[in-house]
Amino acid sequence: MLTLFTNRFQAFRPPQGVPVRITLGGVRFKLPYSLTHSVRELAPRRDYLNAPQPEFEKAYWADLDQLGPDRVASLLQQIARAEGDHRLVLLCFEDLTKPGLWCHRGVFASWWKERTGDEVRELSPKDDDHYRQGTLM
Repeated sequence: MLTLFTNRFQAFRPPQGVPVRITLGGVRFKLPYSLTHSVRELAPRRDYLNAPQPEFEKAYWADLDQLGPDRVASLLQQIARAEGDHRLVLLCFEDLTKPGLWCHRGVFASWWKERTGDEVRELSPKDDDHYRQGTLM
């Protein structure tokens, strides 16, 4: 079993699950938790990283489709087995409380839902939900 969530590095708290970095670059600031897992395959490529949203989404979906949901699940299940926890929280830098901001973790969540039928819930508040933050407690 695998339960996926998304969040930003600064908003993650250990009771939410296992933190997993899905960014090209590493974190360059001190975190109040240990970040030992990374799935670079889920990071967007540099060649479209700063593209407009529609272009970015098309390129990122193509990368994810090439990887495929079975391979993604396999990579994530390795982490879940190693940690003994099926709750993985995919992390990046973007603060979605800022109006109009989007990021690849949301694009990944849409792709995962489309390809597997499984929801990937964002745990940090977003600008349009007035801080109805999801919790696992």
